[in-house]
Amino acid sequence: MQVHYAEGKGEAARAALHVFLGGLPGHAGFLGAELLLSADQPELTLVASRWADTSPPLPVPDGVRAWVFQVQASR
Repeated sequence: MQVHYAEGKGEAARAALHVFLGGLPGHAGFLGAELLLSADQPELTLVASRWADTSPPLPVPDGVRAWVFQVQASR
């Protein structure tokens, strides 16, 4: 399983990541995703998505950074 994280700052990135989140279920291997906010970092928005095998190439919105992680252990 892989986890894809997309991170953006500001209201425009938050709106774009909300739209990005809505498009994820259409991709093969999608298991689920969340839009995350933190009171400690109010400008930051994160989308964390989980993929059955490998994350497909996901075009992230302008100004958004993304990383893919391979799950090594889970409980």
